[in-house]
Amino acid sequence: MKINFNMSAIIANNALTNSDNKLSDSLEKLSSGFKINHAKDNAAGLAISKRMNLQIKGLSNASSIASNGISVIETAEGALSEVHSMIQRMKELAVQSSNGTCTSADRGAIQGEIAQLKQEIERLAKDTEYNGQNLLDGSFDLKGYTNNENVKVKFYSDETPIGIYEISITSLATLDADGNVLTDAVVNTTAGFPTGHTIKAEGNNISILTTDGFEMNISINPDPAMILPSSAEIDITGLGAMTMQIGANEGQELDIRIPAITLENLDIDDIDLSTQDGALGALDDIENATAYISKVRSRLGAYQNRLEHTISSLDISGENMTSAYSRIMDVDMASEMTEYTKYQIMSQAGTSM
Repeated sequence: MKINFNMSAIIANNALTNSDNKLSDSLEKLSSGFKINHAKDNAAGLAISKRMNLQIKGLSNASSIASNGISVIETAEGALSEVHSMIQRMKELAVQSSNGTCTSADRGAIQGEIAQLKQEIERLAKDTEYNGQNLLDGSFDLKGYTNNENVKVKFYSDETPIGIYEISITSLATLDADGNVLTDAVVNTTAGFPTGHTIKAEGNNISILTTDGFEMNISINPDPAMILPSSAEIDITGLGAMTMQIGANEGQELDIRIPAITLENLDIDDIDLSTQDGALGALDDIENATAYISKVRSRLGAYQNRLEHTISSLDISGENMTSAYSRIMDVDMASEMTEYTKYQIMSQAGTSM
């Protein structure tokens, strides 16, 4: 018989402590709903689940941002729809003014409406905003710069590589007394441009293109003080588009380009329907303006379709990742309730002992 140490009581007490600890852990899991409440429960599982949870939250925000992108596009496209309607009205007026039955007074009235339509196009381009940011003034188009103040980059395609290009200007366009182009400007490319490109001049507007999508449009200010021949270095930056974060990780972005909607870009700033010749000459310009707006709207529509697919993909990815996160983190209530009941009985038995 041992009287200094009651080993049976010590064993019963240790068993009771162990049962109480496990009962407490089981109760914590049941009350929280999580299988992993502390790093000690599953160190690797906790690290994996936290990365997953971070990704899930990022996917959710990216989906919301993509939805905002659709709202931006819908705002811009809605304004462009009205511009399209106004250009179509200009077409009707040009056809009407080109009719020989119109008098000078009739054409004067038609030109008055043309002036109002031009002003409204400029107003729409200036006032169409989203969250205080102008959408149609070229703020979100890719930027290009030159070292010659008389040469401006109007547009370049997505396929135009970033870099430095050089041109030389041999002569400027010449105009008659009515402002009609008699001869086009003469421009030569000297460095940076791909082989096989063609140069197309319309007055002082120059387009440099290739068959594989390269396109660069520049305009030359007909400054009579410019010494010819002159040169210009063109810096194509590839920057300026509205960047949308469409994923949870770095680099998962979509750049939305919205070209400037100006009378100059539409090439309708000089149309004059007050004469029959002016009306006939304006027909092609209005057709080109319609093609320009259609091209911009088509690009925006493609962006919107892409963003809608992006949102669907993000939502599915978030759903699948949430399911995987749940398998790691969420407790099986039925199984854990069985464990809880077992340790509860063991705790009661240990207390009795």
